[in-house]
Amino acid sequence: MSQVTGVAVPDAEAAALPPVRGASLLRRSLRLWRTRIGVALVGLIVLLAIVGPYLAPYGPSTPVGVPNSNPSGKAVLGTDYLGQDVLSRVLYGGRSILVMAVIATALGLIGGAAIGLVAAYSRNALDDTLMRGMDVIMALPQIMLALVAVAIVGPHAWVIVAAIALTTAPRIARVARGAAQPVVERDFIACSEAMGVPRWRIISAELLPNTLGPLMVEASLRLTYSIAVIAALAYLGLAPNPNGADWGTMIQQNQLVLAVQPWGAVAPIIAIALLTMGTGLIGDGIARTAAGIDRARGEE
Repeated sequence: MSQVTGVAVPDAEAAALPPVRGASLLRRSLRLWRTRIGVALVGLIVLLAIVGPYLAPYGPSTPVGVPNSNPSGKAVLGTDYLGQDVLSRVLYGGRSILVMAVIATALGLIGGAAIGLVAAYSRNALDDTLMRGMDVIMALPQIMLALVAVAIVGPHAWVIVAAIALTTAPRIARVARGAAQPVVERDFIACSEAMGVPRWRIISAELLPNTLGPLMVEASLRLTYSIAVIAALAYLGLAPNPNGADWGTMIQQNQLVLAVQPWGAVAPIIAIALLTMGTGLIGDGIARTAAGIDRARGEE
């Protein structure tokens, strides 16, 4: 019984190259330098978001000096437009964007994967119905739907998370369906059906493990887009807490004084850039591993 990882592999090749799934896929991808660099960057930002508030020299809204003052011994990165410590606000500002992006991506991944796998396995009118519904949602730009939701309900954290998850699910569903379709036609699926294995178990135990590679790659890409959308909404003044420390809000508040004191906007820009670069490198490493590029070049 040969299985694949989201890509149709001939039987002869499947015997030579064992399937890469789950934890094995992550272990293999970590052998690539691009994945290690990505994990280091993401780990750094995550660690900053977790322990940053405990290391901040001041509170996120505590005035410590003259507004827009340059770096000094009292404020390492200077002060922002209200005289608040830039370093402290950067250390406090990462938690909200990370938590919302991870939750939104996770919800979109779960919903999208379920819809895509069910659609691929059904192979009937249900497939067309589910995927046409996904196409309708995909026709709406992600940032536009988020803006409409926030304008109607308000800039609440759950609204932003729900809007991003809703627009993330269709893209993941299409990837899941495309990766599962070749697997559905393989003999071990027919064998499971002949043995009377319940459909839900075939989807969860046979289809899902064989589509983890493409799904993990797409999830890392969607996480990058989620971070960008949340930061963009905060930049537009639609953060859940417009007066709180938030990287997107910091950029918007301090953009007019870049020539005087750039660190109020540059520091959060660097943090967001490192986070998105890290998730992109991780996704690229997983994609290369799932495609067998590392094995084809003898890097295993």
